[in-house]
Amino acid sequence: MGRGKLRIYLGAAPGVGKTYAMLSEAHRRVERGSDVVAGFVEHHNRPRTVVMLHGLEQVPRRDLDYRGTVFAEMDVDAVLRRRPAVALVDELAHTNIPGSRNAKRWQDVEELLQAGIDVVSTVNIQHLESLGDVVESITGVRQRETVPDEVVRRADQIELVDMSPQALRRRMAHGNIYKPDRVDAALSNYFRPGNLTALRELALLWTADRVDEYLREYRGEHDIRTTWQARERIVVGLTGGPEGRTLIRRAARLAEKGAGGELLAVYISRSDGLSSASPKELAVQRTLVEDLGGSFHHVIGDDVPSALLEFARGVNATQIVLGSSRRKSWQYVLGPGVGATVARESGSDLDVHIVTHDEAAKGRGLPVARGARLGRSRILAGWLVGVLGPAVLTLLLTSLEPGPGLANDVLLFLGLTVAAALLGGLRPALAGAAVGSLLLNYYFTPPLHTLTISDPENIVAISVFFAVAVSVASVVDLAARRTHQAARLRAESEILTLLAGSLLRGETTLDALLERVRETFAMESVALLERGSEVEPWISSGSVGPDPAERPEDADVDMPIGDHMALALTGRVLPAEDRRVLGAFAAQAMALLDRQRLVGEAQEARSLAEGNKIRTALLAAVSHDLRTPLAGIKASVSSLRSDDVDWSEEDRAELLAGIEAGADRLGNLVDNLLDMSRLQTGTVTPVLREIDLDEVVPMALGGVPEGSVDLDIPEDLPMVTVDPGLLERTVANIVENAVKYSPEDTPVLVAASALRDRVELRVVDRGPGVPDEAKERIFAPFQRHGDAPRGAGVGLGLAVARGFAEAIGATLTAEDTPGGGLTMVLTLTPVPAADRPPEVSDLRRARR
Repeated sequence: MGRGKLRIYLGAAPGVGKTYAMLSEAHRRVERGSDVVAGFVEHHNRPRTVVMLHGLEQVPRRDLDYRGTVFAEMDVDAVLRRRPAVALVDELAHTNIPGSRNAKRWQDVEELLQAGIDVVSTVNIQHLESLGDVVESITGVRQRETVPDEVVRRADQIELVDMSPQALRRRMAHGNIYKPDRVDAALSNYFRPGNLTALRELALLWTADRVDEYLREYRGEHDIRTTWQARERIVVGLTGGPEGRTLIRRAARLAEKGAGGELLAVYISRSDGLSSASPKELAVQRTLVEDLGGSFHHVIGDDVPSALLEFARGVNATQIVLGSSRRKSWQYVLGPGVGATVARESGSDLDVHIVTHDEAAKGRGLPVARGARLGRSRILAGWLVGVLGPAVLTLLLTSLEPGPGLANDVLLFLGLTVAAALLGGLRPALAGAAVGSLLLNYYFTPPLHTLTISDPENIVAISVFFAVAVSVASVVDLAARRTHQAARLRAESEILTLLAGSLLRGETTLDALLERVRETFAMESVALLERGSEVEPWISSGSVGPDPAERPEDADVDMPIGDHMALALTGRVLPAEDRRVLGAFAAQAMALLDRQRLVGEAQEARSLAEGNKIRTALLAAVSHDLRTPLAGIKASVSSLRSDDVDWSEEDRAELLAGIEAGADRLGNLVDNLLDMSRLQTGTVTPVLREIDLDEVVPMALGGVPEGSVDLDIPEDLPMVTVDPGLLERTVANIVENAVKYSPEDTPVLVAASALRDRVELRVVDRGPGVPDEAKERIFAPFQRHGDAPRGAGVGLGLAVARGFAEAIGATLTAEDTPGGGLTMVLTLTPVPAADRPPEVSDLRRARR
């Protein structure tokens, strides 16, 4: 038996009417034919609540003696023995008296849900465990009875019961909540307007977060990438520069203007870990974002505009805040910049704000955390200073009479070497030291204009000059390499942290992980290969990018994973230090692949279990529902063949009619069983073609009594693309089900209408209807709703109808009929007017 469904009425404060709302829902379900009992309802002697209990079956409570006082608690065993469809259990956070079956009432509710009983319960916002400290700071009252937030979050439905503070205080003053002797104290303490307003805000925000969580799950399940502007989410793009603080504050003000606005700051770094952002400045900006109630995110991506837009759409953002570019005017020849690119590619669903700041157009300056890649311009400047600088200095010094002396000449050449090291690194500095040594020897060391040195002191001076120049260049290069290593290690730690978090949360799919590998290491393609043994060929378990490698030997980089699996990358050869991070990616890829296979095996096991369930239900159906018409047919045939009775013509006609009706009924049952079998095995192959509804729907009404259906199919409806046979069977099953439950004097309405992008066929009955929680359950195989008699069919009609509807690309849903009853809505896709040949319209007009 499946788990029951939990519906919770969440009260913003005591006395807002959550118990009254629960009882109102119970009466609605009883009117619809549901089996509802009151497991435990606390009415607090409020007259209106007590009246609402009339007409509801109440399970007797269990009396418990505790310290000389008798207390009444819910009798869980009695509710389980009664096994109602729905149980009302008030005050979910209640602590049971010692000696009860469970310590908390929410644990009692969990037992009822496990037994397949639906539960409707109530709880106030101040009883949620995570809000205990907040509520105490607001009201000064510590809530001793709490319920874990997760218990409430797992509810299938949460309905907020709210009331303005003024209205609630009026109810209190009128004596509708507490007795008159407690009203004044309550109004001046717990029920102060400020307290009630704060509790109301807590309830609204908590419910909004629950709705937002459901929205994220729905968008993820349906792969919706467009922005739904249900809530203002402001994404601010940071570069790590000093303008970030201005952008964060501006984005926070935008978020405050929208109710429930959310601030998200994102910093995008390149996948190689070489970033010009200051870690100190980023730490300051992260703190500022968190102080303003936002969240900070670090995203890795080489294409900054694309990564920013992908992040914004992934979090369902509505606005992006960027700063004016810090580039100088001449730098725009290299491209339009991040802000212009994001604004151009954002589309109509994202607003982009470009905010001016003091750092605009001032240039980016030297990077604070510099890597080993100094940039082409700096390396070129280093070579110019190291090679041409000594020559220019030589011309300048030889033109002076008298010169500054050899010692000063050596210091000037040493200064050029140090400058070359600072600009271009080790190689330009070494070249500058060599050129400077030769020029000093040739032009400034006697004898001049020769490479001979006559004075030993000059030999020492030039040697010291060369040694100092090489030492300075080595120190500068070592510092650059250490900075590069620190940047790489920081990037590696961030990547590994991200991998560990996504693995623990189970968020990353195999394709997404392989795509992240490709982007992180700037590869053309990535493939996960595996084989069963050393002699078997490699097969691909997943790949991204064009032309992935089919064997590890064909890849530029291969990372073995165990004995029979490898990660193959094509595009470039990776340095040795990158293989450590690649190994972490490879290990997670294997873990994800194993998890996917376990999920597949679990789904297969569920399918087998569902098949066993269907076979069991089929045996039960055959044992009764198929034998009933067979028994009637056999009895009628035996009576006709009997020689003991002389049957009149009227009796014979009646018996023959019974045989025919039983055979028709048996045929319908067998057809539904065969159709369900085809749907289960996936052998339904629709043949789609364009057709008018008025050609198919009337043919589907042949199996219902004459006058039981009113048909309304307009002649100007667009054509639809369907399989006519499957559509006819779908409509026939829906109509037969509606006629079965509709009153005999009220015909079923079958009406079609054309909306903007769809055609809807509605089958409307005035029967008892179906509660919301059962609207999906009625489409399951072998399900009869309510108190349908055992001879009313095997419960396959709607299951077959939905299966055929999905096969032809349509959807079948159930809605409440205004005024009572059930409406089945079959949604079809119309043929676009542009694709409709002119002769088709002419034929339709001629036929009509």
